[in-house]
Amino acid sequence: MSVAYRLMYRLGFTPWDGEVPPELVDIIMGPSALPAARAMDLGSGKGGKAIYIAEHGWQVTAVENVPVAMREARRRADKAGVRIDFRQADVTRLGELGLEPGYSLFFDFGCYHGLNPAQREAYGKGVESLAATGATLLLMGFTRPLPPVLRGVTEAGLQADLGEAWKPVSSRPITTGTSAMNRGAGAWFRFRRAGALRTTSG
Repeated sequence: MSVAYRLMYRLGFTPWDGEVPPELVDIIMGPSALPAARAMDLGSGKGGKAIYIAEHGWQVTAVENVPVAMREARRRADKAGVRIDFRQADVTRLGELGLEPGYSLFFDFGCYHGLNPAQREAYGKGVESLAATGATLLLMGFTRPLPPVLRGVTEAGLQADLGEAWKPVSSRPITTGTSAMNRGAGAWFRFRRAGALRTTSG
């Protein structure tokens, strides 16, 4: 999937780097907004969403694996005058970044859905290892395949990858979005982490 994303960035076709979605605005500024703390933008692209979160008082770590996207994100952050901890890295290897646990918000706008099953499991373990008790994951993913996305996202599958400590709060289809989001039956998933830790076997 990384190869496909790199090609799309090279061609300048990055529809996911558009406006800040209302679902993120609601969680940052809405009536039941989360208190500003530490946030991670997974697959942060050109940085628009990470910058928005940082502008509202959050300490943001932005993880992106495509160099051209990361360079543009850094430029935008400098222009906006916000400090973001940019990490050019693989979202399936979060444990290798040397980050302290305690993130209260994880945001994913179309990253997880591009991963294969083994990568999704590794992603989930990485998120769990860095999450604070009570952390929130807000994720947009396609629920049906739309190349280069080969597998749709389900609430049950996402919970299995995150671990038993994570409980679904809500899931709902997207009513407005890009053409690809509509064709891929995009949906928003929100999970909250309880106090129990992920159990392992073997």
